[in-house]
Amino acid sequence: MQHNYKKSSYLPVLFLAGMMGLSSCEKFIDVVPDNVPTIDNAFSIRTEAEKYLYTCYSYLPNEGQYSGNPGFGAGDEIWQDLSFSTIDPAPMQIAMGLQTAGSPMMSTWTSLYAGIRDCNIFLENVDKVVDLEPYMKTRWIGEVIFLKAYYHWYLLKMYGPIHIVDKNLPTDVSAEAAKIARVPVDSAVNYIANLLDSAAKLLPPVIQARTTELGRVTAPIALSVKARLLVTAASPLFNGNADYTGFKNHDGTPLLNTTYDKQKWVRAAAACKAAIDACHAAGITLYKFDDHLANLTDALKIEMSIRNSVCEKWNEELIWGSSNSRTDKYMQRLACPKLDPSRIGNQDPLGQMAPTIKTVEQFYSKNGVPIEEDKEYDYANRYTLRTVSAAEAERMQLGYETAILNFDREPRFYADVAFDGAKWFMQNGTWNIQARWGQNQSQKNVFGYSVTGYFTKKTVSWKFVINEGQSTSTEDYPFPLFRLADLYLLYAEALNEAEGTANPAVYTYLNLVRARAGLKSVEESWSLYSKNPSKYTTQDGLRAIIQQERLIEMSFEASRFWDLRRWKRAIEEQNKVILGWDIAQAGPAGYYRTRPLWSQTFQVRDYLWPIRSSDILVNPKLVQNPGW
Repeated sequence: MQHNYKKSSYLPVLFLAGMMGLSSCEKFIDVVPDNVPTIDNAFSIRTEAEKYLYTCYSYLPNEGQYSGNPGFGAGDEIWQDLSFSTIDPAPMQIAMGLQTAGSPMMSTWTSLYAGIRDCNIFLENVDKVVDLEPYMKTRWIGEVIFLKAYYHWYLLKMYGPIHIVDKNLPTDVSAEAAKIARVPVDSAVNYIANLLDSAAKLLPPVIQARTTELGRVTAPIALSVKARLLVTAASPLFNGNADYTGFKNHDGTPLLNTTYDKQKWVRAAAACKAAIDACHAAGITLYKFDDHLANLTDALKIEMSIRNSVCEKWNEELIWGSSNSRTDKYMQRLACPKLDPSRIGNQDPLGQMAPTIKTVEQFYSKNGVPIEEDKEYDYANRYTLRTVSAAEAERMQLGYETAILNFDREPRFYADVAFDGAKWFMQNGTWNIQARWGQNQSQKNVFGYSVTGYFTKKTVSWKFVINEGQSTSTEDYPFPLFRLADLYLLYAEALNEAEGTANPAVYTYLNLVRARAGLKSVEESWSLYSKNPSKYTTQDGLRAIIQQERLIEMSFEASRFWDLRRWKRAIEEQNKVILGWDIAQAGPAGYYRTRPLWSQTFQVRDYLWPIRSSDILVNPKLVQNPGW
């Protein structure tokens, strides 16, 4: 579905209504409906009510855009030049530790509560529509219940304890009565899960009218979001987190349960399995590249299966693709360097979403285990030079000198990342990446370049073309808000936490993801190649394997940022120095020296977003998140 929801004829009216309460929105949540005659008109006939439905969709965060999703740039997965000439500075400023409570960056507090408000208006008025067929009304109600749940869930993911706005307050409510307190995380989780269950019962299993309705929600989407919600609720951030002892409402109500509860993982595992079953029944499967016009080797087919599981629009692995937040040419320009040497003067491609060396090192060796664990990998000398041989010339340039770090890695490394000495396969040819000073993909301007020497290949469509002049063309694709490999890994994680290694399904779903990536099973890889061959046989060891598998499989999809937070590992990972290569050097010996780009700092308070300080001052029932 490719509606421009924000251009609904009723949105200006709703926007004005919101603006009338904007001062109160900035002080506390505006949940009081107004402009009732206009609302009655909006639900007079089906065509008008459908516009309001699309308005409810319009509040979905722009998760496929750099400026709309902190997962892209506010963590440690990529780094950019600090000129901020071509990007919104907010994500990088958060990554640099510059977030404030006075004016929170990338805040969604007001916008998503406005979305919840409109969802409630829709649900309260949809029965007034005189010409709405019952089957259509059922579906629409399911969609809006889902959206209401999703907006609450997104707020919970960012802020922890939130307000629950199940119904809008009456128009004559006093300002004092509209000031409401936050509810405990567990209560919010149960409320959202129940909404998602209700929505799933009303939604279709698949989209039938694919040419006009792709992007609208389905039952598998609702169940998958429930799975992610419950896995997050069971994770260390919200399950037994002693850092939040004393985090209470003013009336003494604890906002997080600081006692660990294993049953949360049991519940999460069941939700994951229900979502997987629904996805399978709907025909959702792991994507495999099958373009008969492209005569590719087996290795390149694996690479394209990995890349196009994200970039091929509406592919069979996609559970939920965001139609109003597409990964468009701008996002692909941020990732794609100046590939074509005949168009090297074209400044449109930027290539500035640069993977950090830390990110590069998390990918496995070719043997499917971490490079520091692999008995055969020369980890100690990974920053020294090696020359590409004929046996390695499929993915790298024959005779080129590059770091050992770039050799003998798993297929997802070559699918997701490009580097000095790499090859980059596209529909219009295979391009050589040469990024040392003065070469084609090196820094040419004071902005718009890779600060680390690495490039994010994964998110660039293989149909991206650098044109003559100053333009590029590509195929936009819906950002994958949820794909099946993500769900498989959530299930494996929940099973391991709930049952340990006793349930063989934990390996089954891990290995399905690994097999698509061209790797042996966890059991075989660790037994044969790891310095710690029994690691996968213990719950703790398997937890580490699952987490690294997830960081690799979901790399550059705005997942690592949120995963490190729910695992409570951000305080470890984001208190390290961001490293890149010395990109201002022309010779390989100088270029392949690690160079510090930023020393990150992360505090316990950074796990949750701050609520704007002015809101705290005005609403006496609203408590601030710890540390802010």
